[in-house]
Amino acid sequence: MFKAWMITRTDAEGYRCTLSDLDESQLPAGDVTVQVEWSTVNYKDGLALTGRSPVVRQFPMVPGIDLAGTVTASRHPRWREGDRVVLNGWGVGETWWGGLAQKACVQGDWLVALPPGLTTRQAMAIGTAGYTAMLCVQTLQRHWAEAGVAPGSGEVLVTGAGGGVGSVAVALLAALGHTVVASTGRPQEADYLKALGAAEVIERQALAAPGKPLQKERWIGVVDAVGSHTLANACASTRYGGAVTACGLAQGMDLPATVAPFILRGVTLYGIDSVMAPMSRREVAWAQLDALLDRHRLEQMTREVPMAEVAALGSQILAGQVRGRVVVNVNA
Repeated sequence: MFKAWMITRTDAEGYRCTLSDLDESQLPAGDVTVQVEWSTVNYKDGLALTGRSPVVRQFPMVPGIDLAGTVTASRHPRWREGDRVVLNGWGVGETWWGGLAQKACVQGDWLVALPPGLTTRQAMAIGTAGYTAMLCVQTLQRHWAEAGVAPGSGEVLVTGAGGGVGSVAVALLAALGHTVVASTGRPQEADYLKALGAAEVIERQALAAPGKPLQKERWIGVVDAVGSHTLANACASTRYGGAVTACGLAQGMDLPATVAPFILRGVTLYGIDSVMAPMSRREVAWAQLDALLDRHRLEQMTREVPMAEVAALGSQILAGQVRGRVVVNVNA
């Protein structure tokens, strides 16, 4: 038997999420079994835990789009008992039982070897949020290399900076030598963001309201986890030849923008998908996270909770009340 959060939906009881005792025989028929050591709660997990959005597409479902732990059984040629692994995305927690559990049975093709410099706890402090931030930063790096943009040659904007993606993005960009401007709706977090490496902190209202289609050029690059008017204003104020990466929708799924920044300033808008990214890209992202991310800054943005507190976190993360990253000790 093992503990797991279980989401059910019935006509009689509706949508429910409960901490349950499950038997290993109930696990889905994957080819690798993992003893989960740590998991985490991301924005998408908040949607699943609360039922606020139909991200869960099969019932019953164990939520949790992330896990890190040790292989206990494998029929996959790449993995053996004792291997340390990380999993992000691939529909886990949506269409396949996920990581908010003490055990998981998954497809071996979805797993990444835990980088040698990271513990399983640190891997989940990074989680999908940090891995997505790394994909954004790598995309900006490739764009800047082609455009001849050097660190320190301009400001980089990070929106939703107090959240998981934003916190890791600030730390990574600062580590690479960029001047980072952090946008947040929580001005009380200014000291926290500056400790992660932000040179300046601005309030989100400066970007969240409808703005002009073309604005004063400021950013050489943007990591946006917010969408809607914030993303539109970020594009409108990006410098000639700059790049914007879009990876979230905390403000909304809409994009009330014009083509002006793209055809008059040559701005590039990159969509960042972490769920189905190819394995080669995942492995490079995790290797670079291992190499670049300062462990002290990672710990600064992380807090730990036991399994019993997971359900409450769902509502908190959707309300923008969770700072940085939360790791879940599935065995506590």
